[in-house]
Amino acid sequence: MGLLFERTEINGMELRSRIVRSATWTGLADETGGCSQQLIRFYETLARGGAGLLVTGHAYVSREGQAGPRQLGVDSDAAVPMLARLTQAVHRNGGRVVMQLSHAGLYADTALTGLPAKAVTAGKRYSRHQVEELTSEEIEGIVRAFAAGARRARRAGFDGVQLHAAHGYLLNQFLSPAYNVRTDGYGGDLHNRVKPLLEIVRRIRGVLGKGFPLLVKLNCHDFLADGLTESDAVQVAAMLEKEGVDAIEVSGGTRESGAFKSARAGIVSEQDEAYFEPFARLFKERLNIPVILVGGIRRYATAKRLVETGAADYVAMCRPFIKEPGFVCRWRSGDTATVRCVSDNECLGVGLTGSGIGCSR
Repeated sequence: MGLLFERTEINGMELRSRIVRSATWTGLADETGGCSQQLIRFYETLARGGAGLLVTGHAYVSREGQAGPRQLGVDSDAAVPMLARLTQAVHRNGGRVVMQLSHAGLYADTALTGLPAKAVTAGKRYSRHQVEELTSEEIEGIVRAFAAGARRARRAGFDGVQLHAAHGYLLNQFLSPAYNVRTDGYGGDLHNRVKPLLEIVRRIRGVLGKGFPLLVKLNCHDFLADGLTESDAVQVAAMLEKEGVDAIEVSGGTRESGAFKSARAGIVSEQDEAYFEPFARLFKERLNIPVILVGGIRRYATAKRLVETGAADYVAMCRPFIKEPGFVCRWRSGDTATVRCVSDNECLGVGLTGSGIGCSR
């Protein structure tokens, strides 16, 4: 089956294929953010499906950063025992799993947390409720929270962690001039805006060492007026590589980006697929670490082409796994028909009903 199904590794993490299940909220944690039996079964099924790497849905590192209902949390040591059962289930089925660490920033669900939303800049557009601007001391607290989340993930047996610096969440908010108009050392030019992300990377490396796989999901472009552009994004990726990050997942867009959000509907033809491919090629030109490309990949031929032409080292998908968690095994067996996902983006709405994310068809 060629390069797509060859065994590879990322900083010692051995992967059985170059197909990654990208992160998404599942709505299957319990009401306190704890790992539930439902969530364990969900990832066990995914592991049986043959993906090389599974990335969990974003897990909040501190309570005020929770984005939505039944979102996984890694803000407490009490989370570790059940999370360990999740990683054990994945490993029993030959899979590898990394935890995505996140903070929602101004997009936090204040009705759930009972806490004010913390913004990079107070009073900016995009906030739907009252927000408080982060102080320098609070930023340092968030850096510590990410490092603590990474430490808990390793204790629970995760094979690595991924920092969520995309889709308009807090780390992306720092990077983006559309959200960040601070006038202190965390605002202004790119070298200031990237500081929190680099500080988190350094803190995690200081706690867990160089041998623990550390990935970053990064917007290639915000598709917002005055937002992060591909030029700045590639520079950020180069800085991350210098600090010891092991792989970059290239995504794009925010919830404010209209038709240019990260998950786009109406993917019908091959021409609709891999809409971040031109950006991924820019990252590949600049970086020596692996590039993972997500965004609208639906066909075996597309995934194969992206890897074999060097557009990306790995291809990532999410919604196809919701409809058909075993499609990677199907492709490996020789049945390379297009995945059954119809790209209507109704799966998140299903998740909000309380039964967890799922296909509406």
